[in-house]
Amino acid sequence: MDVIVVGSGIAGLTAALGATEAGHAVTIVTKRTLGAGSTPLAQGGVAGVYGAGDSPASHAEDTILAGAGLCDPVAVDVLVREGGARIAELIARGVAFDRGADGRLLLGREAAHSHARIVHAGGDATGAAISHALIAAIRDSATRIREGSFLLELNVHGGAVRGIRVLDEGGAVDLTADAVILATGGAGRLYAHTTNPEGATGDGIAAALRAGADVADLEFMQFHPTVLAEGSAFLISEAVRGEGATLIDDDGRRFAFDAHPDGELAPRDVVSRAIARQVAAQGGRVRLDATALGASTLARRFPTIDRVTRERGFDWARQPIPVTPAAHYLMGGIVTDLDGRTTVPGLFAVGEAARTGVHGANRLASNSLLEGAVFGARAAAALGFPSDAGSRFHSPSVERVQREERAQHDASSRSGGDFTRSALQALMWDEVGLLRTDEGLTHALEVIQDWRADRPAPQSAAQHEDANLLLLAEATASAALARTESVGAHFRESALIGV
Repeated sequence: MDVIVVGSGIAGLTAALGATEAGHAVTIVTKRTLGAGSTPLAQGGVAGVYGAGDSPASHAEDTILAGAGLCDPVAVDVLVREGGARIAELIARGVAFDRGADGRLLLGREAAHSHARIVHAGGDATGAAISHALIAAIRDSATRIREGSFLLELNVHGGAVRGIRVLDEGGAVDLTADAVILATGGAGRLYAHTTNPEGATGDGIAAALRAGADVADLEFMQFHPTVLAEGSAFLISEAVRGEGATLIDDDGRRFAFDAHPDGELAPRDVVSRAIARQVAAQGGRVRLDATALGASTLARRFPTIDRVTRERGFDWARQPIPVTPAAHYLMGGIVTDLDGRTTVPGLFAVGEAARTGVHGANRLASNSLLEGAVFGARAAAALGFPSDAGSRFHSPSVERVQREERAQHDASSRSGGDFTRSALQALMWDEVGLLRTDEGLTHALEVIQDWRADRPAPQSAAQHEDANLLLLAEATASAALARTESVGAHFRESALIGV
């Protein structure tokens, strides 16, 4: 088969390698350079190595608990039972996970995990190590690489995807394929504060929507609790709190225990909201206090964070550092079965662009790299075989139906001011962010629809990114309005009225 993989993070590279090794003719298409997405930025590790007293069943239980009960248990079972083989495969491809003096893999623990089961590389440079190894393997394989090509549309013929249209220096080009695997990542650039790189504009999800694919759970955007609050966004890994760092207010009080008995190691949505509420109620700043770990431990265990914080003028071994939440990971996306197939024949989705069901309403730490490896491999193995998923595909959700109904409303009476990307990001942060209200979501949706109605047809890659962000902003706000209860990363303040 001729296969196109769009995106070059862990999910896309794994899928491309698997498909190439299975004998398919594979082309990787990426809008920037190979490996320029979120994977090399990942400081956390890969969950899935089980020590004494731990098991896949325990990992599954933690995943479902963190996901607020909305995870697909069958998909979670696949994730935890196939994770070990995928980690072994990464090691075989050259990823040097950290090991102790006895040669055994060092296992770390992060928030909402009941055991230490997370492997890291380079302390806090796991994503970079994985990306480096997989790119080297790709370059040594027969996989074709097409860099600097922006995904415009999925080409659909006879009800099936038969290739893509891309924009490169020479203009728009059609590329044909028997199957397309979208591994384009998330849409963190919807928000004013995000850990995501510049390219995380949801291009694959937007193209899938336009092609008629089902999406789900877009309202579940995970906000990472600890991003350095000064300078450009820089994530402070959850593993720092797993090693014993604490969150404190201006008085030195560990306020996170007000929100959850696990304090700083509660699920990410809980900790992020606790920080937002603390700042709103008390003013001032929230700080991460890692001083008890000591300078040598911080430098050894977190060399990247140690270097960057010091470059920015902080000695985090001697003083707490200011942190803030930021948009980090999209739990929803393109609906897939257990092999990455979408509701449109010929189209697969893997990684953050996909909604496999493993994350539910809130992703468990270090399950994202694992998901990319597990389901990227499954998608590659499924190429050329018919789906046996049947009813595993969800029918169009209430959120999608309501979104389509709202999109038919006349936008002429709305006024949201002039569109800029920064204005959209500010609107999403304020109204479709950590703390949401019915009024705020309604206002956001009206403004977004107004902006969409007034936009001219995009021409440049940046304009296409803006159009994709607007489409996903509308879908996200609509999904958040439709889900009236608070669950996981989706928190409706109106749900507290009368309580």
